[in-house]
Amino acid sequence: MWFRYFSCFFLLASIFTFSKSENDDSSYAKHCSYLFPPSIITHSSYDDDSLPSLSTPYFTGGDTLLPLEPGRRYHYMQKNLRLRLLPNFHHTNISSLYNVQAFLYIRLPYSSDDDFHSNYTYGGYYRRRNRSNGSLKFLMTGFWSEKSRKLCMIGSARLRGADRDAVLKLKFADEENPSMNSSVVSGRLESTSVPPYFSPILIFNFPQLSNYKYSLLTKQVFPRQKEESLSLEALEFCSFMRRGMRSLELEYAANCTGSQRCSPLDGGDGYLTRFLSVTSIDCVEGSKKARFTANFLNSSYDYDYNSFDTRLMVIGEAAWDDEGNRMIGVACRLLNPSQKLGEIVVNCTIRLIISKPAVITMRNDAKVVGKLWSSDGQFQLINISSSDERALPEQRYEYNYTEVEKARKACKKKEAKKGYLYPDPQSYDMRFDLNVKDKKGQEVAWASATPVWVGNASYQHGDGWAEVLVAMAPGGAVSYAESTVLADRPLRVQDTPATMTYKIKIQPLYFGNSSNQSISSPPSLAEMEITAEGVYDAANGHLCMVGCRRIVNESFTFKHCDVSMELQLPPLNRRRDSLAKGVIRNTRTGKDPLHFDDLILQSVVYYRGEAERSIWRMDLETVMVLVSNTLACIFLALQIFHLKKNPEAPSSVSLVMLVVLSVGHMLPLVLNFEAVFLGSRDKKTAELGSGGSFEANEVAVRVITMVALLLQLRLFQLVWAAKESSWSEEKKAGFGSLLLYILGGLLTLMINWMRKTYIGWRYTVWGDLRSYAGLILDGFLVPQILLNVVRGSAERALSRSFYIGTSAVRLVPHAYNQYRAHSFSKFDLNATYYYANPAADMYSTAWDIIIPCGVIALAVVVFVQQRHGGRCILPKRLMRGLEMYEKVPTAENQ
Repeated sequence: MWFRYFSCFFLLASIFTFSKSENDDSSYAKHCSYLFPPSIITHSSYDDDSLPSLSTPYFTGGDTLLPLEPGRRYHYMQKNLRLRLLPNFHHTNISSLYNVQAFLYIRLPYSSDDDFHSNYTYGGYYRRRNRSNGSLKFLMTGFWSEKSRKLCMIGSARLRGADRDAVLKLKFADEENPSMNSSVVSGRLESTSVPPYFSPILIFNFPQLSNYKYSLLTKQVFPRQKEESLSLEALEFCSFMRRGMRSLELEYAANCTGSQRCSPLDGGDGYLTRFLSVTSIDCVEGSKKARFTANFLNSSYDYDYNSFDTRLMVIGEAAWDDEGNRMIGVACRLLNPSQKLGEIVVNCTIRLIISKPAVITMRNDAKVVGKLWSSDGQFQLINISSSDERALPEQRYEYNYTEVEKARKACKKKEAKKGYLYPDPQSYDMRFDLNVKDKKGQEVAWASATPVWVGNASYQHGDGWAEVLVAMAPGGAVSYAESTVLADRPLRVQDTPATMTYKIKIQPLYFGNSSNQSISSPPSLAEMEITAEGVYDAANGHLCMVGCRRIVNESFTFKHCDVSMELQLPPLNRRRDSLAKGVIRNTRTGKDPLHFDDLILQSVVYYRGEAERSIWRMDLETVMVLVSNTLACIFLALQIFHLKKNPEAPSSVSLVMLVVLSVGHMLPLVLNFEAVFLGSRDKKTAELGSGGSFEANEVAVRVITMVALLLQLRLFQLVWAAKESSWSEEKKAGFGSLLLYILGGLLTLMINWMRKTYIGWRYTVWGDLRSYAGLILDGFLVPQILLNVVRGSAERALSRSFYIGTSAVRLVPHAYNQYRAHSFSKFDLNATYYYANPAADMYSTAWDIIIPCGVIALAVVVFVQQRHGGRCILPKRLMRGLEMYEKVPTAENQ
């Protein structure tokens, strides 16, 4: 029986294979026969080195191949196309023509995630992600001509339950003496279905070719330039080209407002791009020649392969002109590959010059300059400039100060302040992130100010300490200082104020589409870039500069140099004042379209000495938490011992008080559950301590907190078991405590609403309620006092060590808060508090007096109650009334 089934299966498979082979042959004859003559397969061979391969991100089209579906979440990824020919191929009766098979992989620029499927386990949630295919795999078969470097294959991919047939045609780069026209891989993948299942995919690649023949630059004449430029050695040129020029800004002629003779793009449709990105393909160090691609972009960000478009890309040759100290280049346009795989590099009329000026000034601060034009007059000359810091090391340039005297006159001279030390001009302290406010005090933008030159030397960025501070510091306008001189060490004061150059970038908080804003748009709502130079006096921390604001229009860029800036730095050795304050002014009149109102600057500055003190403070606070929790464990153990020694005492202990204390120990564990068991936390902060001891201390804190919670629960169990005959009294005292807590909560909400409504302070309801919860914990003895009043007995329910010691533990954070306020900067690093957290209790100068007085008063009341009776604190008339009320017999007793 099994033999019959096997015979039927083999027959059906043979029929399917035969029909599929016939379909493949007919499809190949239809789409590829014009590329290769008819041939006969002779024998097989195995060679992985002689066959071409392809992996490229340069392709476009095929948008309907995997259409986006509504209801799915998509994420962006870099696209890629890869062709892998199998090493076992067949020879034919025609020399250098082979029958080959291959896999074609296409990864599209997006991928989707199905809805998450989650399940709950003891450790938490785990998610199982079903990712839809963002890629396709075609199985292809066809012929490869080693002589003509052409490939034609047909095949299919399984998609949505059906086979999608396609034909692939490629022209590979020549192996022998390739020139510009034969150095590009090009081709297309097309659907053979009727109607087509997807639009044609146009494929390109620009491989490195060691034997490339440079021919475009011969007999080309380039105009000479007047400016002095830097020279480059052979190795520097290739390094410069391989690094690439990512943000070359295009500056069109002033009369370019969409004219067809302005756009360098093919067709001249008036579309003016803002940037040019040049990327090296390969470079010859000996002859200083290179091949490159250049992409016209509208953004200064790095080139995105997913936006590849032949209309926005050119390919060319470049060489370094030693005589003129410049790079010269010729570029050609690209055509889309045709059915016949013809030449795609055409119209090599674009000319390019790029050089690096030897001298830089405030008005001309470009590190790279150049020109772009067409030899046949297709578009007008375009100027190129870039201030990219990656262009060359700053030491190669020379800066010429031209506006220093103007800056000296613009600011009033300030006297040196005795006893105060200020940052060195070359320290990291001279970098700032700033809040920008208008004259009404409203925050409108943030800014960054970075030194470029200090005297005749380039600004050095420090030894890397700032990276650690950046990782720790909160968001907002904060400067992360890395002073090479600590606050407690003498600072070298400059004999004369140091000349400095700054790059200032201002980014508005809310603004519209900057590309649609004209020159006359309100500057407070537009992005600014200012280059400024001036003087910094290290004797008084005063920085005074004048600068040029860069204005970008649709087609051209210019600068207006009517801007002044002042900034006063805080002293290194003054811990309480760490604010840098300043102003940016515009000297133009109010009616001028380029005028803007004064911008007020403010920045919180962290110097290295203060940063080290902040780290020491966090270590100290961790130790204090550890000591506090250890003392809490000792006091709880003494209370448990006291209850076991006095069997009548447990019934007199308030359960509400124990609940309040238990919650106080439990919340830190709940909020830091992962830190307890896994020890995971912010590594950047932990590693800043003493080689990992900080993290170990914190885990120890959590463990001690858990021990305290377990002891607290044990105490709660003992009291609960003893409450058999005193539940009515516990309920009365608990109701009174709950009423007090509710009234206090309502009062907190009302105060929060009043502050928001009438004062405008930004206090959240949750923040105020959290602080109120800390106040309840400070007053943990209130429920015990109420229970003592209800009971009226003088039973020693609490040991003195417990209620006095626990009260002392609650007092110390408020005393420490005052010490911290007077010893550390009020703008502390990262606002990280491990002890006396201002968000977890009422902390201020007033509260730090009121709360300790209240805690001491509650402890005194408990002491008096346990000595003279629970109602001894009440007025005598009220005490007599309560006693008479208790003596009245009930009906049940009668």
